Amino acid sequence: MKKNQESSKSQLEKTFRLAYALILSMLVLVLFLTASTIYLITDPSLSLLRRFEASAEEPEASVSENTDLIENGIHVETGFIDAPGMMVTIQNCTNCHSSKLVIANRMNEERWIQTIRWMQETQNLWDLGENEKIIVDYLVTNYPPKKVGRRANLQEIEWYPLEE
Repeated sequence: MKKNQESSKSQLEKTFRLAYALILSMLVLVLFLTASTIYLITDPSLSLLRRFEASAEEPEASVSENTDLIENGIHVETGFIDAPGMMVTIQNCTNCHSSKLVIANRMNEERWIQTIRWMQETQNLWDLGENEKIIVDYLVTNYPPKKVGRRANLQEIEWYPLEE
């Protein structure tokens, strides 16, 4: 019976030590996480909170800086040629697709109007009203169709010998 009591007492001590070690480990972990969190919040170079605040402010600053920037007659943000009607075109065309798509599709007035009608009928483009003429005039003037035949011959190419 004494052996059973000692065994039971020994088992109880082991359980107590294990529970004590577990509680102590949890306490150390909580202290570490608390200290890390305080450090990250207060150190400006590591603070996640400050990074999120900074990133939330940066896009607004960069958008406002580049929105109206023109270099060498080209609108920097879109690549459009700076000419009358450019801003109306940007405001109406780049809401749905890239300016590069507009620039690549060189068309005459009739084709631009057909394209606008197609977008209105199938792509939910709104009624452009008075802006339609401004946009079409801008596009026809600055991005007219190019008359090109087949690809131009390659010139000034340094050919290398093919191995047989």
